[in-house]
Amino acid sequence: MNRSPLSGSFLDALEAVAAALWPVRLRGATGWLFIAPALLLVGLLLIGLGYMLEYSLHELDLSTYRLQEAYTLGNYAVLVDQPVYRRVLLRTLLAAVLVTAITLFLAVPYAYVMVRTPSSMLRKLLLVALFLPFFIGQVVRAYGWLIILGKEGIINSMLDAVGLPAMDLIYHYPAVVFGLVQYMLPFAVLLIVPAITAIGEDIELAAESLGANWLQAFWYVLLPMAKPGLVGAGIVVFTLTLTDFAMPEILGGGTTDFIASSIYDSFFQLSNAGLGAALSIALVTIGSVLVAIVFHLAGAGTLGVRGQAE
Repeated sequence: MNRSPLSGSFLDALEAVAAALWPVRLRGATGWLFIAPALLLVGLLLIGLGYMLEYSLHELDLSTYRLQEAYTLGNYAVLVDQPVYRRVLLRTLLAAVLVTAITLFLAVPYAYVMVRTPSSMLRKLLLVALFLPFFIGQVVRAYGWLIILGKEGIINSMLDAVGLPAMDLIYHYPAVVFGLVQYMLPFAVLLIVPAITAIGEDIELAAESLGANWLQAFWYVLLPMAKPGLVGAGIVVFTLTLTDFAMPEILGGGTTDFIASSIYDSFFQLSNAGLGAALSIALVTIGSVLVAIVFHLAGAGTLGVRGQAE
């Protein structure tokens, strides 16, 4: 197809403008230019964390309800000494582990079927079911589950219609875990699909030709090769669950506080910015340490960068 003179001159003009704005001597910094917005966002985040760390070192003056000027570790001592915060921390960590395990258990077969199915109709249905939740906010989804699982909800109405007693399906820990799994599932599938797509189906066929059945090929060949996607999905689900606020508040009904709920209460209910900041720093530290441990155990190759795999 021949290019029109207009399109050629337009592209030449764009090249001239680009050359004027970004000379050849600066071409070596093009990569830094592309990641500059991300670096800016990270820098702003670090500044915010710095302020949080500074606030966490000041205790609340109950006479003025302002933070004292003296630096102290009193807020962190409160987190260690008071059992309520230890329970909240353990409850949050347990939920993060449970949600991650259940979500990966459900996401792997979902992603596998979506990639390997020969039916274009089934693939489209799975894609629609995967992306539809992204058009509905987390709060809306949580209230939707209240309508379905509530005492006067759809499920209990059906049970009442057949003469069965109503069930207590909300405002407890399992309900929060259930809501978080439903919320996290699309994220996990989206991260696992590329990993499975990159594994050719002929690799599974080769394993089967060497005597492995389908389950053995799936477990010993496909899953180890899909480790980067599994680790990435697990980290995303774990960290999002660790910091989630809406699901515990709505489906837990105030009976199942997570760390994010305690941070909110410290800032806006107790007006204790120092304690809330200490909880925030503790949450960031715990999450960062656990993620670093996972990456250390999984190896450098999981990061998708060049380096010696462990």
